Amino acid sequence: MKGETAMGRSIGLLEYKSIAKGIEACDEMLKSSNIELVLATPVCPGKYIVILSGDVGAVENAVKVGKDIGGSYLISDYLIANVHENVFPAITGTIDVGKIDSLGIVETISAIASIIAGDVALKSANIEVLEIRIARGLCGKGFMLMTGEVSAVKSAVKACESRLIETGEIISTVAIPSPSKELISSLF
Repeated sequence: MKGETAMGRSIGLLEYKSIAKGIEACDEMLKSSNIELVLATPVCPGKYIVILSGDVGAVENAVKVGKDIGGSYLISDYLIANVHENVFPAITGTIDVGKIDSLGIVETISAIASIIAGDVALKSANIEVLEIRIARGLCGKGFMLMTGEVSAVKSAVKACESRLIETGEIISTVAIPSPSKELISSLF
């Protein structure tokens, strides 16, 4: 499974209110299914996040196992079937940041919602997601940074608002045309 392309893959996201229970659930999920671990880490304030990828059936099975093991310690879980392939490098911070014509920012109430926002943005407009920052030092929140032509960034921001407003998971959004070089260098 290692080295496969992320295209056509699914992603499972689980958030626990116990670090110990999150680690236990992660171990059981990895043993139960043919999946790849994208990220498993403690985040503020004392939560644990697990992000898995693989074929839809395998990820569905792993998420079910993670929910069962987590029990009352599970805060939330989500599965995105056929996640956009550029979500993975944005989560792991492996995107080369080139010229930034405009900057879109979507701030979310949770780490999971920031990944959903990245997927929605990539599927809705011709933009590049630069980073999906997940809860570290953010008190459990998340945010996603994107770039592209101003109109595309504004369109992607609106798509994220439309998708996340119904669940109350969006905190704030902005689209900044021609951001300053000093701002960009402070972000990356």
